[in-house]
Amino acid sequence: MPKLLAVSILLFLLLGAGYGLATIQAARAIPWDCSDWQAFAHDDRTTAILESLAENRGKTLYCGIDQSDTFTKAETWQAGKDRNERDDTVYFGERGQFRGFIAAQEGWLTEGESGVTGVSIDRIFEFPREKRRVKRVKRFKVGTTADINTVASCGQALGLICSDWGGWTSAYFNDRSTWQGIARHIQSGISGQSLVNWDMDWRTSALTRRTVHTRTPAGIGSITPAQWRTLAATAADNACRARGARYVTDSADFDRGHNSNGGVLTAWHGDNLGWFFAEEEHSTNLGNFRARARQSRTWTATCKKTIRRTR
Repeated sequence: MPKLLAVSILLFLLLGAGYGLATIQAARAIPWDCSDWQAFAHDDRTTAILESLAENRGKTLYCGIDQSDTFTKAETWQAGKDRNERDDTVYFGERGQFRGFIAAQEGWLTEGESGVTGVSIDRIFEFPREKRRVKRVKRFKVGTTADINTVASCGQALGLICSDWGGWTSAYFNDRSTWQGIARHIQSGISGQSLVNWDMDWRTSALTRRTVHTRTPAGIGSITPAQWRTLAATAADNACRARGARYVTDSADFDRGHNSNGGVLTAWHGDNLGWFFAEEEHSTNLGNFRARARQSRTWTATCKKTIRRTR
């Protein structure tokens, strides 16, 4: 029975020692690498010590005193004891910040007169850790915010996204409905200048030719939903960057155009297509115009911004 008790005590001590070693090793945040350690040279010895403590955070006591004997224990304690506040930075030097000694270091520097004695050597050379930096990711929406009924325009970070301009009408006309209708046909990919009835879906850009009794498919417009989303993503990336944030990939989408002006009479192309027109008057035959057209869409997207703070 005594032999069994002795074995149990031995196992307990070994396990306890292993646990203590693991705890100590986990607590040491900075390895003892003295390869790049160098004392800060200054005529004033106290300043030299404090600047060295600030620059070589986490290894100064070990490398500068225990290994190289650059500073003595007594003078290091004397230089830093009046700045020894463990909960705040109390020395802002040219080389960094010195936050004071931990209790185990106090005991080692003062030969047990101050601080805690009997602590493992691993703890003595561990400087206080930096305050933990936490981060929070903030998400917010961006998109068309301009008054799209009165001041709508393309190319602004929070304005509208727009297709490229279509080609000019092939001739000059004095009838506004004629040149607007032809400009829309060119932009939409409709061949010819015949102003027949058409519908276009604002979401898919699909064109449908209208007759009295039936509708038959007639192709796709000049810009696809994927292309609209690409334009929205570009606008979103610019808007997010302007706010110090990043665009959330694949969050951009488009919505209806800036107005419901689909055209005049038989040149109708459907609601909410957001037509813009550019017109040019003939240089000599005044009162006659040619035109080109482009489409607009409103858009939305999500930005994310990482906010970091210390606590």
